[in-house]
Amino acid sequence: MASTGTGDGSDGKTTVLLDTDGVRLTVDDAVATVTLTNPAKRNVQNPALWRALAQAGRELPGDVRIVVLRAEGKSFSAGLDRKAFTPEGFEGETSFFTLAQGTDEELDAAIAGYQEAFTWWRRPDLVSIAAVQGHAIGAGFQLALACDLRVVTEDVQFAMRETSLGLVPDLTGTSPLVSLVGQARALEICLTGRYVHAEEAARTGLANLVVPAAELDGAVSDLCAALLAAPRGAVIETKALLQGAADRDYEEQRAAERAAQARRLRDLMGSGE
Repeated sequence: MASTGTGDGSDGKTTVLLDTDGVRLTVDDAVATVTLTNPAKRNVQNPALWRALAQAGRELPGDVRIVVLRAEGKSFSAGLDRKAFTPEGFEGETSFFTLAQGTDEELDAAIAGYQEAFTWWRRPDLVSIAAVQGHAIGAGFQLALACDLRVVTEDVQFAMRETSLGLVPDLTGTSPLVSLVGQARALEICLTGRYVHAEEAARTGLANLVVPAAELDGAVSDLCAALLAAPRGAVIETKALLQGAADRDYEEQRAAERAAQARRLRDLMGSGE
């Protein structure tokens, strides 16, 4: 579904590129916004929503530089819809019970398909920002972790509840969680399923900024403006350098910095390829 409406962008126009299964994608110049649109059910997640999120990533125009992930209502996302744990599952979907009876290859492929909703936010040509209010539980926590940056409200409550259900966090959230808070704290958060509130989120690096609920949209808009002030090429190279830093030793990172700077200098001087 695609249509055009009036938004808050500089040209006064926001283009709706997708509006389906609890997900809406809008684009205003270089900023795209992905909105979870099922506030009545606290934006619970299911395979249809995951497919819509993956499709949103594929629908992004090439000139988009920033993607904002937000949610309608009081909760960002209460996590996986509990229908997933019933034998009948979701209408029109293969139930988790049926998947569990399949081959290892079939089960692996199904989970990999679900993960596609959570991977594209880390693309090197984008900066993604999660605007998080209220509850971000389980899959909701992992969706916020999929983004590069998180701006949260003072009432935010993160929790990883998968382990208490006999499961593991499998929607790409474990790597960023460990990277942000360290292995010991990540283990404690996952195994206890406790809430992480705004103060701890800011202190441990889970949140880049904490604001009152009424100021969330304004804070995200200000952050977008600050990010857009830098040239796109420099942003892309810097993000790639930082993303790869943990996997390189000191000398390898030095070499990566030199190579990236050489590309930037050639581009700025008009001698790049």
